[in-house]
Amino acid sequence: MNNTFAKDIIEGLTAKNKYLSSKYFYDDNGSRIFQEIMQMPEYYLTDSEFEILSLQAQQIVEALEFNQAFNIIELGAGDGLKTFKLLEYLVNKDIPFNYVPIDISQEAITLLSEKLKERLPKLSLQPKVGDYFEILRETSEHKIPSLLLFLGSNIGNYSEEKASQLLQLFNDNMNSNDKLLIGLDLKKNPITIHNAYYDSLGITKRFNLNLLIRINREFDADFKIDDFDFYCHYNPLNGEVKSYIVSLKAQTVHINTLNTSIHFKQNELIWTELSKKYALSEIELLAHKANFSVKHHFLDCKHYFTDSLWEKLA
Repeated sequence: MNNTFAKDIIEGLTAKNKYLSSKYFYDDNGSRIFQEIMQMPEYYLTDSEFEILSLQAQQIVEALEFNQAFNIIELGAGDGLKTFKLLEYLVNKDIPFNYVPIDISQEAITLLSEKLKERLPKLSLQPKVGDYFEILRETSEHKIPSLLLFLGSNIGNYSEEKASQLLQLFNDNMNSNDKLLIGLDLKKNPITIHNAYYDSLGITKRFNLNLLIRINREFDADFKIDDFDFYCHYNPLNGEVKSYIVSLKAQTVHINTLNTSIHFKQNELIWTELSKKYALSEIELLAHKANFSVKHHFLDCKHYFTDSLWEKLA
């Protein structure tokens, strides 16, 4: 049994305002549904970042200003689809570097490694499985310049305070003049953002409700999925998309493995995810707070998204 998941379920579902962490979305089925989300025409984020890394690889590499071999360390590498274009550019230009993808999933790292060895046989690949910060501490001891990648707007899933703490941890485990390329979704027409998270085909709804199916399977719970719905809301003033599961009636759910019963009122919410959108001025502030300077914002053609290059200050 996953003890951390169990603790987080009890803590979240017995809170005054119920919540579950979005990090538990990604069981095997959740990961498959997320692949569907990324292919939706409304979900612009993946295409926007892919465009940046495909068309601006040369400008990104030139902006690094590394004059020796370096590491590219990707935090949460996943399937590596977007990063491939950057790696391909570097390999084709015979620029010396090591690619160090880090993921907590051995399966994800194995699949990524196999794919990259086949498609880029000349790539110097040093995959790692485990905790970001332990591995970052090890690599920073070698004093080789490093570019950290934290792509996919992952930082948007953190509250302002937790985002600052995470970025400070990155900074603490980097050497002076190391760089961070960070993906951030930008504030834009609220309708564009709303449609990306509240799609007409209900794929995002399935993604959220799969979390209840996972709890049923792993903890012998009896969530009746048809008695729950999905809602999300975008606030264009603070840039926050918040996603919720809604209980459609007063009901009690039993989580047998945890010997716990959870009571729901009709229309009670479970908050599942935050997806924050930023203005460029907010990004500058975020970087400054964590002791980085912003070197450049690499934007897609619609200015929907940025991969921003930050440098650790001495």
